[in-house]
Formats: sequence, structure tokens, C-alpha cells
Amino acid sequence: MNAGIQYDINTELAHDQAISPRGRKSIRLPITPEYYNELMKDAPQFRRFVDEQFQQHPELFPDEMTTHYQLYGFIPPSAKLGIKIRRIQIIPNDTRSCYGIYPSFVMPYMAARVEDAEAILFLSRFGVPYWALGYVFKRDAMWCYRLVRSLGRCSIVGTTVKDEDALPVHLVADEKHSRRLGDKCYVATTAAEECILGASVASQADTKHLQRAYGVFQKEAFDIEQDYQPKTVNTDGWSATQQAWKALFSSITVIECFLHAFLKIKAVARVKTQTLFQEVGDRVWDVYDAPSRAAFSQRIRRLQDWALEQSNCPIIQNVLKLCRKKIRFAVAYSHPNAYRTSNQVDRLMDGMDRFLFSARYFHGTAQSAELSIRAYALLHNFTPSCPKVVKKYNGQLSPMERLNGFRYHDNWLQNLLISASRNGFRGSQQNPL
Repeated sequence: MNAGIQYDINTELAHDQAISPRGRKSIRLPITPEYYNELMKDAPQFRRFVDEQFQQHPELFPDEMTTHYQLYGFIPPSAKLGIKIRRIQIIPNDTRSCYGIYPSFVMPYMAARVEDAEAILFLSRFGVPYWALGYVFKRDAMWCYRLVRSLGRCSIVGTTVKDEDALPVHLVADEKHSRRLGDKCYVATTAAEECILGASVASQADTKHLQRAYGVFQKEAFDIEQDYQPKTVNTDGWSATQQAWKALFSSITVIECFLHAFLKIKAVARVKTQTLFQEVGDRVWDVYDAPSRAAFSQRIRRLQDWALEQSNCPIIQNVLKLCRKKIRFAVAYSHPNAYRTSNQVDRLMDGMDRFLFSARYFHGTAQSAELSIRAYALLHNFTPSCPKVVKKYNGQLSPMERLNGFRYHDNWLQNLLISASRNGFRGSQQNPL
């Protein structure tokens, strides 16, 4: 009993501990190694470069940043890479307003250069075990693990969404069932526009724990836009999920997933009832394809009348359950751009499942689990899609680029690191979470 209580306490603290203030003073900008060496020798040129970047990409700098700043010495060279970092201080003078200007070709904490880490991080997104990565790239498995996990300290929303106008107003949410230290846990996942915008581990699937887990997305979104209010969220029929979202965003409309209702029908189909299931499937999806709310209501009434004429069996019982939820499904017609099924998040959780399975789920602390799943979310958002998808989107490499309409750098990892300037946070507070 005590172990269970301690587990819950650790889970409650994990969200805030994982997103520590470390890295909030690191501004990352697109700089080549050759140009960086020049900038280190020429202070006026360095200042001109910072001014240009501030004019082009103010979102990479803290909100308090203005052109009134001064160069403020150097951070001692890294023992690992030997790279020196110049600092700036925002005026009026305040030691808490000192920031390091880091080049995009080095990893956080000077762990490695981008060219040495890129392949490891790319393959880890697809669930390649850490021991295999270490074997191929002649690295220690724990080094690979820490390299991946270090990305989890960044704000998922702030790193992925670079403009408040790009914040999606229609969301999809679901929980990925997993395990930590042998006990069940749930990854509360928020998605939209092919991006994972929230991923946080909850020890239980009740309203209280899910509200806290989904609340991490809320807090990160508020860091970009304080008045952010999504219009809709698509969820399955789990009431705790729906109540959690209503508690977080009072004006949000919850749209129940039509696909989950169909899958419940499919789950009870047997060999002897395959013919009936085929007919049911055609009728159910004909209801889904209704072009208007009136047509939807008409078709679902016809489906219900047809089901009542059939012999009673598990398939028909689930069809009637679907029909009784017609009001929950029909509300989607008031929001034409909303997600009517959870397919948007289900597809993304397929990759998450491979990532978790290769590691045999979570073995460490709640904080470690939180960092790992957040790192996966960012890797999904920034790693290049397959060539067919890139061609389909006219050369846009990643979900992040398709959401924002641009990229900072052609190299996906440097694009991620630049986007994660100040760990993706904009506000000046020490720890907005």
C-alpha cells in the first residue's frame, strides 16, 4: 500500500521536475562552425548577427528581449567540445537576464556535435534499442539514452508551434496504455495537424490524474498565448478524459470519436456473423458520411429502425448503443473543421507504441518516464517524413514544418535545436509549469 502511495506522489511531481529551468538561458541560433569562429573574434560582428536574428526570429528570444542589451563575456570553453559561448545581458542590468548564445551545430549540455548525434536520434524515434544504437555507433548505450532523454526538458508546444496563430483550435486526445516498474500507467497524448502537442504520464486514468497530465499541454500553450482556448477536442467515450478537458478549458466542445463506436461493433463480430458485420459496417459508415446534421440524424434513425428489426446479438446491441449516442456525434457538424474520429492521434500512438515496446516500457522514475515520452514527441514532430509524404507536401520535411509553414534549417536536428531555443519557452518566469 505504501509503495502505491509513493508511486502516485512521484507521478504527481514528475511533470514539474522533468521540465526544470535548466536550459531556459540558452538561446540557440543557426550558425555554421566556420562563421561561429569568426563571430567569436569580432564582437561588433557578433552583435550585428544577434540583431539580425532578433529581427527575423523574435520568437527564439525571451519576451523581455529588446535591442538594448550588452555583450557579457564568455562561458568557459566546453571540456567535451572545446567550444566557447558568448553571453549577452539584457538592459536594465540584472544578473538573471544573462543568456548564452549557442550555435545550432552542438547538442544541449555540449554532449556532442549535431553530425555525431543526428543518426542516433533519428533511429531512436523508430524504436531502435539503445544497446543497438550504441553497438552501431560505437557509443555507450546509456550515453544514447541520455542523449534522447535530454530533449524531453523542452516545451513540446513551444518548440513545435512557433507562432500563436499556428496553435490548433481543434485537438484530438487519447491515452496510451503502458507500464512503469510493472504497474499500469497512461500516456495522456494530445495531437493536431500531424503533431504530438502533449505527452505526459499519468499513474491512473481517473479525472484527477488525467487533468494534471493533460494540463501540461495547457500550461505550455498558455506560455505562447495566455488566452488560448481550443474550440473542440475529439476523445473516445472514457468519461474521465472528457471531464478532464472540460475542467481545463471551460468553453471547449467535446466530440466523441465515431471510430471507437464502430470498433466496439467490430470487436464482437465472430466468424458466424461476418455477413451481418459487413452489412452493419456499410450502414454505419453511410451514417458517418452524411453531408449535414439533418441527413446524419435521418440516417441514424434509419439505422436504428433496421437494427430493431434484426435478431438480438452482440453486434446489434452495439449498433443500438451507437444510435443512442447520436447527439454526441452530431455536435461535430457545428464545427466543420473539427476531428470526428481519433485517427489523428491513433496513428501517432502507433509509433509511440514501437518506441515504448523496444525499451520494454518505463523502468525508472516517474521523472525519467516523463522525459522519455516527451523526447519521443519532439522527435516525431521534427524528424523527416518518408519521401512519399515529403513529395506530397511539396518538400516540407516534417510535421513541424507543415504546421508552421517554414523551417529554420535544412538539417532536421538543427531545426529542432533552434526551435528549442530557451527550451521552447518564451516567458521570463523561471518555471512556467
